[in-house]
Amino acid sequence: MKKYLIDLDGTMYHGTKIIEDSKKFIDYLIDNNHDFIFLTNNSSRTQIQACQHMLDMGYKNILPEHFYTSAMAASDHIKKHFDKRNAFVIGSDGLKHALINNGFNIVENNSDFVFVGLNTNLNYTDYSKAVSEILNGGILVSTNDDRILLTQNGPSLGNGSMVKMFEYCCSTNAIKIGKPNKAIIDGALEYTKFLKEDVVIIGDNLQTDILLGVNHNIKTILVTCGVHKRSDVIALNILPDVIVDKLTDLIIE
Repeated sequence: MKKYLIDLDGTMYHGTKIIEDSKKFIDYLIDNNHDFIFLTNNSSRTQIQACQHMLDMGYKNILPEHFYTSAMAASDHIKKHFDKRNAFVIGSDGLKHALINNGFNIVENNSDFVFVGLNTNLNYTDYSKAVSEILNGGILVSTNDDRILLTQNGPSLGNGSMVKMFEYCCSTNAIKIGKPNKAIIDGALEYTKFLKEDVVIIGDNLQTDILLGVNHNIKTILVTCGVHKRSDVIALNILPDVIVDKLTDLIIE
């Protein structure tokens, strides 16, 4: 039986607006005991917060353990490959919580790593402090490289655009974690204990969700209710295995 790694933003909802067909698909998976997790580039929420966000908009029977975020993947990856643990954070609760859970110290100076996740409440002074930490030797870590986010009010600035600013300013390259990079699929497979050959990735973004599968030989399903449409497949030359306009098209009665 296939096991699903399912995107959130643009696939399950737009901001705080539920996608009703996606809810019906999740209900179907739960009712029929299909294994799945939500694999998201969004690093801002903890598992509990991400779960509550979906419950508040109308999803049912979703649990915190159904979520594996780019914040968790970033923390897991750096812990696995490096010994040092002092982290300067540009990010929200999800990133800070994941780092603390993995034994990192959140510091303001002399950091070993500068983790960058989305936080819409920071300012020029905060970003300049991060630049100082990077130039002082902190290794830049990008939770995700999403250029834009889709919200109920339309597109907004994504974390990847911020990371590009730090890379340019500091003449460095970030360690890339989120989709479509290998670190997040490695982390997700370890977290779930799923076998790669059993996994299907579902998402709305060709350049993150679908490219993750293409790059790592995992079956993919593009749903056209978010960032990319059918016409983008040829334009970007990123080819999903299956394309649907709504996730209820995948339900087998």
